Formats: sequence, C-alpha cells, structure tokens
Amino acid sequence: MVADSSCVLVPGPWEHRDVAANGAQFHVALAGPPDPDRPLVVLLHAFPQFWWAWRHQIPPLAEAGYRVAAMDLRGFAGSDKPPRRHETDVLARDVAGVIRSLGAAGAVVVGHGFGGTVAWSMPTFAPAVTRAVAVLANPHPVPLHTLRTVPARALGPLLRFQVPWFPEQALTRGDLVARLLRAWSAPGNDGAAAHADLYTEAMGLPFAAHSTMEHFRWLVRSTPRPDGRRYLAALRTPVTAPVLTVRGGQDPLMGARAFRRDACYVDGPLQQVVLDRAGHFLPEEAPAEVTEALLGFLADVVR
Repeated sequence: MVADSSCVLVPGPWEHRDVAANGAQFHVALAGPPDPDRPLVVLLHAFPQFWWAWRHQIPPLAEAGYRVAAMDLRGFAGSDKPPRRHETDVLARDVAGVIRSLGAAGAVVVGHGFGGTVAWSMPTFAPAVTRAVAVLANPHPVPLHTLRTVPARALGPLLRFQVPWFPEQALTRGDLVARLLRAWSAPGNDGAAAHADLYTEAMGLPFAAHSTMEHFRWLVRSTPRPDGRRYLAALRTPVTAPVLTVRGGQDPLMGARAFRRDACYVDGPLQQVVLDRAGHFLPEEAPAEVTEALLGFLADVVR
C-alpha cells in the first residue's frame, strides 16, 4: 500500500506550510498569531506518528497567544525523506533551521517520544534558538543509549528494528502501527490507537517507513562508533535552559526507572510532572492535562 499524501494535510484551525531548512523541506502545521515576534512553540511528534498527534494542543496554545508550529520530523509524513543523514544531531539542526525559516529568534521546543530525543538535543546543538525544552515520555538520551539501561519493553522493538526490510513491511502492509499504539498506551485508553489507520497511511508514504527505521538504526548502531560517541559526549554537558518533563504513570514502554537520572543532566530550572492514568502517548491519552502542563510551563519561561 502506498498512501495518498493528502492524509498529512488534515484540515483544522491551522495552516499547512512547507518550510525550507538545513537543506531539506519540512511540513509544518501553523497556528496562532502570524506575528513573528510572538513566542514560538515548536511541537515534535513521537514514533509512529506525525504532527497530527498534537491536534488537541495546537488550538489552545494558539488561543493563549503563542505561535505554534507542529512539524513532521525528517523522514516522517509530509517532510523530506533523504536516504542518508538520520543522526539525531542532524534532526536538531533541522528544527533550528525551521525556527529561523519561520522568522523567529528562538522557540520553546516540545518533543514527545522520539521527538523528545530531538528536544533534549536542542540545547546542545542549537543553543542560540532554544529558549526552553519540554519533553514528554522520553528520558534523557545519555542513559537511554546504554543498552543495559533501556527498559525491557523498549529494547525488544528497538532490536527488531535493526533488521532490514521486515520492519518497513510490517509498518506499511501489516498492523505494526496499530499494535504499537495499543501496546504502549495505558490499559483501556484508545486516544492514540483510535487513529491507527491514519498513522499507518502516513507510514505508507514513499520512503517514510524506511526513513523512520533508519533513525532507530542510527540510535543503536552509532553507539560504539565515533559519531555516536561524539553525540553522547556533547549531551553529557547539563542543560541550562528551563526544562519540563512529563511522563505517564502507566507508560508500558518507559517506566519510572527510565527517568531517574534526568535531573543529573539539567542545571537549569527543572519541572517534573507525572500523569498517573496515562501511558506513552500523552498528547492523545491525556490531552487536557498535557495542555495544562505546557501552558503553565510556557507562562513561567516566556516573558
């Protein structure tokens, strides 16, 4: 199955735009005051999703006066899917380029899941444009890159993703997207799984499934290589920008132990929130609580 790219252009109280940055084109859903002087909030989605996962947060953030940009990361949905350059630091520079292309001097970067890894990397690789960072359902990358500390529920899929071809087929022609959305959600919460067909359709876009798998392959295979060691060495410098972390109390993928060292990598203000009844897909499983946490954080860090 090859998806129709219109699945990415879901209508709503936002506009769709292609933005040039870091040598590629990125699809962005924009909302809020068009004035580039307004505070910019960039939303980065998780795997196996795309910008649509933030649909509950975009309107209230925009109504609160923020300029909101929910982007598709490199390799996902409506953004470019190059055959190479899947390193996390490259994705951080993609986000920095989008911020500049939108005419903003800086932004608060909010990342969920895989997008959270990119958000954690922003203060290191794009400090000039990173005003603050909010990370949902994703621990700091340094301990997470050590296989012996990866949660068991995350290690299995991560290792299976290293196999060529088969994961891509399961994402586009099988039910892997639906199974992951169900397995990583809190019991009985279908906030994300209810939209499995749309997320599967986006994975069916040409080269999307392969690109997303290449991101995860880099995360594992780079760890012993010079590029991976340089990336982790850079991230060992603690973040001085304000940080908000939000995790689900019933996250089957990332349990509480996975987050126990986050504070070791933050020297600036740190807020930590636990949503007791949510799983991994926080923006959809607990939309009101996530919006409330983000609005409170933004009120503190954006003056």
